[in-house]
Amino acid sequence: MDNFTHSLAGWALSQAGLKRKTGLATATLIIAANLPDIDAVATLLGGHQHLAIRRGITHGPIAMIVLPIVLTFAIIGFDRWQAKRGKRPTGRAPIRPVWLLALAFIGTWSHPALDLMNSYGVRLLEPFSSQWYYGDTLYIIDVWLWLILPIGIWYSRKLEKKGSGRWRTPALIVVAMALAYIQFNSWFTKRAVLKTSVAVTLADQGNLPEQVVANPVPVKFWEREMLWRQDDGYGTGQYSLANGAGLSGERFASNMDNPAMAFARQKNPDLDAYLFWSRMPFAKIEEHNGKTVVIVRDARLTNPLLGDRFTVTTVINE
Repeated sequence: MDNFTHSLAGWALSQAGLKRKTGLATATLIIAANLPDIDAVATLLGGHQHLAIRRGITHGPIAMIVLPIVLTFAIIGFDRWQAKRGKRPTGRAPIRPVWLLALAFIGTWSHPALDLMNSYGVRLLEPFSSQWYYGDTLYIIDVWLWLILPIGIWYSRKLEKKGSGRWRTPALIVVAMALAYIQFNSWFTKRAVLKTSVAVTLADQGNLPEQVVANPVPVKFWEREMLWRQDDGYGTGQYSLANGAGLSGERFASNMDNPAMAFARQKNPDLDAYLFWSRMPFAKIEEHNGKTVVIVRDARLTNPLLGDRFTVTTVINE
């Protein structure tokens, strides 16, 4: 998920009552909820090399143990540094190291849990396994979570400032609402995959599709962009709560076995990194001015708003 959502998750958990456990609880939860994304520095590599690095080692089991411990020591160090300089706020609750560590773990673990919700993928077992896991439950930027969580956080803080003993309730409510919303979307995705698999099988005279992906779309949580693959072809469609499964009726060649792909991979190392990350890759082989151009994309990310951000173009005979 986007970092704003990760931050909201940490903040909501804090307002739900965890902030009472130790000083700097809110800061710890918010920082921890974003900490695995330190791998974002990989974007400095340019091209698509970062795709083979992101959501890997910093989201895996080793990082899930090491990062909370490192953050706990950093927060304790910061608190002591402020106290030494006489800058520590007098109203701050004392640091309780055990609780601080527990909150660091909660915040850090919330990160891959949320990342698992979308179709981008996360390697939960890196470095022990490079397998990608996909929840296909939420779009990577979910406006409904952006709406639900801030309202609860705002009202909780408002009640807290008034001295109300019920200040945790709004945050608890929106956390419960968010979990229910995620659960509904998970059920909806599974239903979409099942119904689309049946539709593809019937349309293809009893041949089961090898892969079916229910791709979440922006805003419309009641709809899914359906993608399916069979042999060297793939198709698209949609599934909605109101109308069920609908296929486009077209079947496109993925061209992943085209000899031009082998030449493109030899010439462009960026392509291997892209294919390692990609889930529904397809290639277009074009001729321009006597040159063969291989354009590789992922069917999950063909929205015109994304432009060429997830496209690798290789001229193989220039």
